[in-house]
Amino acid sequence: MAKSPIRVCIILGTRPEAIKLAPVIQAFQQDPAFSTQVILTGQHREMVSQVMKLFGLQADRDLNIMQHGQTLTDITCRSLRGLETLFHELQPQLVIVQGDTTTALAAALAAFYQQIPVGHVEAGLRTDHIYNPYPEEANRRLISQITHLHFAPTTLAVENLERSGVIGKIYHTGNTVIDALLTVAAQQPACPVENLAWEHYRVLLATVHRRENWGSPLQEIATGFLDVLDRFPDTALLLPLHRNPTVREPLQAILGSHPRVFLTEPLDYSELVGAIQRCYLLLTDSGGLQEEAPSLGKPVLVLRETTERPEAVQAGTAKLVGTHPKTIATEAATLLADADAYQVMANAVNPFGDGQASQRIVQAVKAHFG
Repeated sequence: MAKSPIRVCIILGTRPEAIKLAPVIQAFQQDPAFSTQVILTGQHREMVSQVMKLFGLQADRDLNIMQHGQTLTDITCRSLRGLETLFHELQPQLVIVQGDTTTALAAALAAFYQQIPVGHVEAGLRTDHIYNPYPEEANRRLISQITHLHFAPTTLAVENLERSGVIGKIYHTGNTVIDALLTVAAQQPACPVENLAWEHYRVLLATVHRRENWGSPLQEIATGFLDVLDRFPDTALLLPLHRNPTVREPLQAILGSHPRVFLTEPLDYSELVGAIQRCYLLLTDSGGLQEEAPSLGKPVLVLRETTERPEAVQAGTAKLVGTHPKTIATEAATLLADADAYQVMANAVNPFGDGQASQRIVQAVKAHFG
């Protein structure tokens, strides 16, 4: 008698989850050993749709929880209720979540309440500061406590999980974001930005959105950007704005009138990859970009006081610079003025994987189910 396929539900709600789970979804859907259902919570709407379209994916179910001005409590409660109903209906044998979002926490908790095993992609990241980043550090720690299969991207992540005494099996897989990145980068995607002539400038690609940088840190970061532009007339700043007005408005107020600052709407993922390929260096508080940029040979200055990805700092592909304007300007100036310092960072080996993480995850799940 033929063996029934293993029922797997993969849950996502935000753009970073969609990017990092896209190659995982493809790998599971292509394997006849699995019956795979993709469920969107709707925590982010438009940006997730762009990624799904890019990778040729469709959701099987959509909770559509997105509401204007939603709080973390709103996202958690609506996700829990919606997933409770779906899990009763679909009876998954494994629920897969990614990273440290509120969607991931709610999905893991909903699975736990129905005693469904959880697989956690990108498990084991830690800063050891419970509010930095907020709420991500708490989310990923809580998810780890109810996970059966931990898919750790690096050896340090494995060590973090072992030190935490988590229950379940730990697999060192690499990070699935590299799988996604290399697939898209191979297509040499374009990144058209109105009035930005890439060939005329060394373009600094910046992204800023984290909650811990809201308020005065955001203003300090923007001031640091202006200092860099003043010191180096051959540079331009490309800054895709987050949709949240708390982030957008201060950046627009401080940077909007500068002739070499290009503020855009969020880039879709292919455009973002194209921008990384064309830029000179990155200034970001994003976690994912700390992993992606080194694969394309671009140094990263991290606009945070802590990082859950210290492997990038240890490997020399990234440097923590915080949010103080003088420090940002000084560190950027070093890379802009010193070709040797730039090459050291640009040529460092990316510690986050080889593009085969998704296949390792599929094989680990097969092994788990015998």
